[in-house]
Amino acid sequence: MSTTAPPRRSEAPVAVRPQRRRKVDAAFYVMLLPALALFTLLIIGPALAGMYFSVTNYVGYGEYSFVGLANYLVLFTDPRILAAYGFTLGFSVVAVLLVNAIALFLAVLLNSKIRFKTALRGVFFIPMVVSGIVIAYVFNYIFSTSLPAVFGSLGITAWSSSILANESWAWVAVVIVTAWQAIPSALIIYLAGLLAIPEEVYEASSLDGATPWRQFTAITLPLVAGYVVINTVLGFKNFLNAYDIIVGLTNGGPGTATSSVAMTIFTGFTSGDYAYQMANAVVFFIITVVISVLQLRIINRRGVSL
Repeated sequence: MSTTAPPRRSEAPVAVRPQRRRKVDAAFYVMLLPALALFTLLIIGPALAGMYFSVTNYVGYGEYSFVGLANYLVLFTDPRILAAYGFTLGFSVVAVLLVNAIALFLAVLLNSKIRFKTALRGVFFIPMVVSGIVIAYVFNYIFSTSLPAVFGSLGITAWSSSILANESWAWVAVVIVTAWQAIPSALIIYLAGLLAIPEEVYEASSLDGATPWRQFTAITLPLVAGYVVINTVLGFKNFLNAYDIIVGLTNGGPGTATSSVAMTIFTGFTSGDYAYQMANAVVFFIITVVISVLQLRIINRRGVSL
């Protein structure tokens, strides 16, 4: 005896209600107002005022008149300004490479099985908590007095004078001191990246006969590549704005050999070049934004989040 199943009733489609947008409490906007007011007053307002004065002949006080784009046209032909940009960009590239190479090397050592690595980590982080101007004055004494005396006693006449007085080598001192202060912050980021790598990966590679160098190139470096990008972006941004270490170490000298863009702008504000250096600041801001956007595109392609 065959039984026939009763026909199934077609279910009526369920209407999907559009999700209502959650209403934001007005208290949040009230709490946001003080921050917006301070940001406008201290950041946006001065920036707009600076852009306004960059098209005038304002010297910082008194009357002024509009000159259009004259400041910008002179800016791109001023050898002193071009030299400042050349030094800043070159110094930033060299400092980024040096800081990342040394910081990654130290991070690998401090992450390995060595004695007193906890105490060594504390020692390497000391430069991070010292003021940049204090560090610059200490190294100024070392480069100007201590090292020439040591080299002079050893009979090395080529280094018996201060490196800070040499136009060809003063930038090296700036890079050394800047790297000495910047390495700890990059070191922290690299240590975080190394601690995220499972120990089993290294144990498996050791069983396969991989040498320490092979482990570094095939395991460590690819897995910390995102942290390299982060340190490169943050370091390059900071080095572009280098100011305090240069002021305390060389004060832009000898001559203008180590004068950065930031130092040129600040010194111009007090020497009657207010509007001219404000135009310089606007150009420097645009260049910094372009570099930042390019770096962010690189970060997005690698899937790294800051």
